[in-house]
Amino acid sequence: MQETNDLVKNRLLALEEIKKMGINPYPHRFEVTADSAKIISNFKDPADEKEAEERKKDLVSVAGRIMTIRKMGKASFCHIKDESGKLQIYIRQNDVGEEQYKLFKLLDIGDIIGVNGFVFRTKMGEISVHAVSVSILTKTILPLPVVKEEITETGEKIIHDAFADVELRYRQRYIDLIVNDNVKDIFIKRTKIIHSIKQTLENYNFFEVETPTLQSIYGGANARPFVTHHNALDIPLYLRISNELFLKRLIVGGFNRVYEFVKDFRNEGIDRTHNPEFTQVEWYQAYGDYEDSMRLFEEVVETACLAVNPATKVEYQGTEIDFKKPWRRLKMTDAISEKCGIDVLNMKKSEIIEYMNDNKIEFDPKISHSKGLVISALFEAACEDNLIQPVFLIDHPIDTTPLCKPLRIYSMQQIEEMKKDPEQVIFAERFEPYINKWELGNSYTELNDPVLQRKLLEEQVERGRGGEEETHPLDEDFLRAIEIGMPPTTGVGLGIDRLVMLLTNSQTIRDVLFFPLMRPL
Repeated sequence: MQETNDLVKNRLLALEEIKKMGINPYPHRFEVTADSAKIISNFKDPADEKEAEERKKDLVSVAGRIMTIRKMGKASFCHIKDESGKLQIYIRQNDVGEEQYKLFKLLDIGDIIGVNGFVFRTKMGEISVHAVSVSILTKTILPLPVVKEEITETGEKIIHDAFADVELRYRQRYIDLIVNDNVKDIFIKRTKIIHSIKQTLENYNFFEVETPTLQSIYGGANARPFVTHHNALDIPLYLRISNELFLKRLIVGGFNRVYEFVKDFRNEGIDRTHNPEFTQVEWYQAYGDYEDSMRLFEEVVETACLAVNPATKVEYQGTEIDFKKPWRRLKMTDAISEKCGIDVLNMKKSEIIEYMNDNKIEFDPKISHSKGLVISALFEAACEDNLIQPVFLIDHPIDTTPLCKPLRIYSMQQIEEMKKDPEQVIFAERFEPYINKWELGNSYTELNDPVLQRKLLEEQVERGRGGEEETHPLDEDFLRAIEIGMPPTTGVGLGIDRLVMLLTNSQTIRDVLFFPLMRPL
């Protein structure tokens, strides 16, 4: 701590010296004409001395943060880092003058400078800018962690004194981005992934829209919301847990293909793959079903993979995953049969619960009233670890969602008869894509029967009264929209953060969020 205080004290003294020289250490503007990547990639060695002399007239203007500095007598070196990479600067007193060279001697690692000069190659072979003028753009007060790179005889790069404290990196992402180049690469790839998804959807005539973040009635997912209060209207409001019900309203209104990238908020736990604030894209397609959504989903993800990787095969934390379409389709009941060796369709609910108890498979006892929910709980607890390669987990019990159509194999009469028997399970046209044991999204053939929709949402309300924490509230305006008439529709939600984790080999969700939620210090 004392060492840090001394460094800050020295920087403040240098700041005062700069001001005494009549130099503003925080100027308003600097004209930049080139970046480090273009300078290095475009450089060609001059053919002769005459050409070398001529090139001294072709000045570039660069700016960046000092990452290394070697102060010598009347000639010094530093490396600056800009948005595209690093570049060496050569500064000589005879070229920049005594005042600017004195200024340079007052600079530290972390300071931001602007340089005008010509490009050349040093005797050591490094492409550099020979400064003819140097400007201070920002004098920093706090020192950066000094990260040192060592290149071994075999060409291996070894990092010393890295800014590696994981929690500190998340809390001080601005420092993390400055000193750890690979972190910036992850977020560049994240943006490319999002652009790829948008382009794929728009190639299929999907229209980008915006829906409310603050909602008077939350819905579209089974999740606990964040609650706030609007003072002027004196009403409770909820942060969006999903935009599904609003996008369906737009389908009703005549927008046949819509999509939206959103921040959703769920008042739940934080772990390796969960953050209370997360990004997803949802899209809805009129006149389609969940088979259409499966085909588009695998194309969206495969194309996004190729946007940031050279092939569809990607290594994630030591496991090779192939995103190439088509992906496997697997019924939930078949997944249970493969993993557990039991046929839940021909077992009573009590027998499934007995199996789970015998095998120490935990589940919420509040769901034991429903055989379908028990089957779903068994799958989640026992089978998810088997799903490594991309797979669509299809045909879920309809008890898991009130917004999905039953399988088309059932007649309306069959459904009514099956509802009378608690040992019968109605399955729905729903899929969840799984990769690396993770659920990556959700999709339905959307329910558009207004009578059944109302009945199912009313059942959700009753289940909530019965103690279930994650149920859908009754949204009368949404029901009104369905009563106005929604065409046959399919919809998809895709978790962007988990997809970016997979495509960038990032270990936790916090690695792909600029500013993940952290407990206050």
